[in-house]
Amino acid sequence: MKGVLLAFASFAAYSWSDASVKMIEGALTAYEMGFFGAVFMLAGFPFLLKPDDRWTDAFRSSNRPLWILRFFSSAIGTIGSVAAFTYLSMAEAFALIFLLPSFVTIMSVLFLKEAVGIKRWSAVIIGFIGVLVVLRPGFRELSIGHVGAVFAGLSGAISIIVYRAMGPSEKNISLYGAGIIGVLVVLGILMIPDFRWPTLPEWAMLAGYGLLAALATILLMYAAYYAPAALVGPTQYSQMLWAILFGYLIFGDTVDLPMLLGIVLIIGSGLLTLARERARDVPLPTSVATDPQAAVVTKPDTQSDT
Repeated sequence: MKGVLLAFASFAAYSWSDASVKMIEGALTAYEMGFFGAVFMLAGFPFLLKPDDRWTDAFRSSNRPLWILRFFSSAIGTIGSVAAFTYLSMAEAFALIFLLPSFVTIMSVLFLKEAVGIKRWSAVIIGFIGVLVVLRPGFRELSIGHVGAVFAGLSGAISIIVYRAMGPSEKNISLYGAGIIGVLVVLGILMIPDFRWPTLPEWAMLAGYGLLAALATILLMYAAYYAPAALVGPTQYSQMLWAILFGYLIFGDTVDLPMLLGIVLIIGSGLLTLARERARDVPLPTSVATDPQAAVVTKPDTQSDT
């Protein structure tokens, strides 16, 4: 119960973090918002270090090519996530990002050669049907936010696949470091041409974006220590409730019946995928948190297995 409650608190913090970046309303580029968000996220770095970890471990890896893959995919995912929450309602952004479990299933087959049964493929199909219901292509205009949300989901899926490929020997701090360093380097370069110094209110929103994400990451790590990933994973769908609440109270968004139906299908797809992962006793994390860093910090601590 303690782990599950911590997980709910973590995803509440992630939702507030996403709301903070949305409140900037695109006044800064996605590159700049992502970069400064990562700078503030560094505040959580010391809390993620285990007794035998060193700061330099963030740059070390037992598999450099996969570390580099996460380095770049995290940067792309951050850009996509910021764009999604800037141009879409929070509910719609989350709905598309929640395709992550379906992407994990597909990548598991393509890259890890995992055997996937009819139930998991059915979950994938249900998820993509849900996306079609939400997007209604041909009946409404699609934006860069929709593309960004899909890339954010892909980035999270790549993080999980990278961890599965690297195995439990890789340190959490290395995987976390690859993600946050990638954001700082790649987005730091991309933001230079259109850089504008943030105003004081924008600084407050950027601080909320980064610091709340750091807090959420720490809470999620402790949640995974006290509860198995099979119980932690489903709690991330509580973000949809926060998204609908924020959308109504702060941003003036509404959720129509087709979007609600699509959201139900996508969430159902994700829960079915998580259930099948649990039934197969997959020993690796199945977290589908939207933050690019969160997909790896749910790696079980060996101490929690005793």
